Amino acid sequence: MKAVVHDGRGGVRVAEVPDAELLDPGDAVVRVRRAAVCGTDLHVLAHHDGLPAGTTLGHEFVGEVVAVGAAVSAHWVGDLVAGADFSACGTCWWCRRGHHWECPERRFFGTGTTFGPALAGAQAELVRVPFADATLQAVPSGVSADRAVFLGDTLATGYAAVRRTGAQPGDTVAVLGGGPVGQLCSLVAQACGAGVVLLVEPVEARRALAAQEGAVAVEPDRARAVLDGLTDGRGADAVVDAVGGRVGLDMAFGLVRRAGTVVSVGVPASTEWAMPVERAFVDELTVGFAVGNYLRDGAPVGALVRSGLVDPLALGPLTVGLDEAPEAYRAMIDRRTLKTLIAF
Repeated sequence: MKAVVHDGRGGVRVAEVPDAELLDPGDAVVRVRRAAVCGTDLHVLAHHDGLPAGTTLGHEFVGEVVAVGAAVSAHWVGDLVAGADFSACGTCWWCRRGHHWECPERRFFGTGTTFGPALAGAQAELVRVPFADATLQAVPSGVSADRAVFLGDTLATGYAAVRRTGAQPGDTVAVLGGGPVGQLCSLVAQACGAGVVLLVEPVEARRALAAQEGAVAVEPDRARAVLDGLTDGRGADAVVDAVGGRVGLDMAFGLVRRAGTVVSVGVPASTEWAMPVERAFVDELTVGFAVGNYLRDGAPVGALVRSGLVDPLALGPLTVGLDEAPEAYRAMIDRRTLKTLIAF
C-alpha cells in the first residue's frame, strides 16, 4: 500500500509499505478515505529523534472498516468510522474515569516514540486500529468525510480545552493562537454559549477568518486593551492557550481575570515554564492542561458538527491526493493554508 512516511531528515515522501493487517483480536483495519496534516505532524518532524525513517505518519483519519478481529463487537465491515488520534484499551482504571490519554496501553498514531510506544500512522491507504471498539466511532449521519476527519483530534482538542475551562454561558473567553486548534476553540466556545470570544493572533489572515466566524480578533499587543474594554477592566473569565509553552502561558496570565481559569492545549515548544506562583495564589487562579480525547468526547463533538453549530470546514482546508502529500506538508509549513486534507 502507499503511505506518507518520514524521509529520515525531517521531511516526508510517499512510499510503498506493507499492508496494514490485524495483529490482535481487538484490532480493526480501516481503508482511509480522508486523512489530515496536523500541527503535531509538523512538530514531530521538526524534532524527529523519536521518528525513525520510514515511519508512516498521520493521526487524523476517517474511512471504511475492511476487517475486524474476533474481539471487536462495536464495528462491522463496511462501517464508516472516524478514528481518535490515539488508541487506548477503554477498560482500565484510567479509561473508565475518562482519562484515556493516561492508559498504559495508549499508542499515538504516526508519531514514532515521541509520545510513547510507536503505532503506524493513518496517512496511508490502510491503517491498523488497536482497541477498535474504543478508538473508532461511527461517523454521525449526514456528516461528510471532509468534516468527519476533524472529529478525532483537532475538534476534539478544541472541545476538551473549552470544557476544561469550565466557562459558563455569557463568559468572556480569550483564545491565544489562530491556528486550526485555536480557530476551533473559538467556534466551540461560541457554540457552548460564550458571551464574547477574543482570539489573539499576529497573522492578519487568521484574524480575518476568526472575525468572519464570530470572534473579536486582535493582535497580541492590543489584546489587553481590547479585553479591558469588553470586561470593564476585569480580564477574561477563561483563557485557552492554543500556542503552548512559555509564550502562550505568559500571555494567558496577562489576560485572565482574578479567580479565572487558564487552560493550555498547545503542544509546548519548551520543556519548562516559570509559573508566577504568588500571582496564581493571591488571585486564586486555576491553571490546567488538556489533551483532546475523542474516545471520551466523541458524542458531543459529533453532535456539534451534525447540528451545524460548528463547521470545521470554516478553516478552508486545502485538499490534495496522496501523491501530493509532500506539497501539503510544505503548504502547512509555509502557512499557505491552515489545514490540509489528503483524499484517497
